[in-house]
Amino acid sequence: MIELDKERIPEHIAIIMDGNGRWATERGKERSFGHQAGVETVRRITSECTRLGVKYLTLYTFSTENWNRPDDEIAALMGLVLSSLEDEIFMKNNVRFRVIGDVKRLPDVVQQKLRETEEHTANNDKMTMVVALSYSSRWEITKAMQDIAEEISEANANGSHIHPTEITEDMINKHMQTNFMPDPDLLIRTGGELRISNYLLWQIAYSELYFCDTYWPDFAEEDLHKAIASYQSRQRRFGKTEAQVEEENS
Repeated sequence: MIELDKERIPEHIAIIMDGNGRWATERGKERSFGHQAGVETVRRITSECTRLGVKYLTLYTFSTENWNRPDDEIAALMGLVLSSLEDEIFMKNNVRFRVIGDVKRLPDVVQQKLRETEEHTANNDKMTMVVALSYSSRWEITKAMQDIAEEISEANANGSHIHPTEITEDMINKHMQTNFMPDPDLLIRTGGELRISNYLLWQIAYSELYFCDTYWPDFAEEDLHKAIASYQSRQRRFGKTEAQVEEENS
């Protein structure tokens, strides 16, 4: 049994839910079987995060690169998105639902269900679950730059010139998809791969990273506790020296 410091639970956990397809293949099943099992893991981990006091849980569900997968797998994934949004886990756990990504690429029925779920859970305030759907970090950053360029163009047309030095980190943050929440404290990747895969590249500049070999369908509450325990064993210095951090905390 892992003992966690309840005073140092990460405020924001981001997860790359990897290994669904390999989990299914190793069992002689279609990849969609693994994705279905992965939905059950989302339910368990969401409930446990709310119990622990995590305020934001961001899940990498479908990347812009995933549009290159076989049509039948994409269709199965879209069906799972719809079925998972029917789950009352949001209301049962007082969880607010948000989505980030290029949702305009999604089927109309999925877009409608996403909007309905966001509206239905808008007043829930124990935790916010954020689903990164049709998302990639390079797309997000590119879109933010396009939005800033449009804002500058409009300002210049109105005679209110914006100097390049006015383009600050704060301005960029305001144009990111994640502008409603803090950056992740902890990023977890399951499935044994040791890469970020175009996920929240701007936001994880100082996040603690945790990789494990466990496939996402097998990722249990105890695995979450191990990741948080690893996070709690580290000293977050944000560029400062160990002595400076210790002095600030003394």
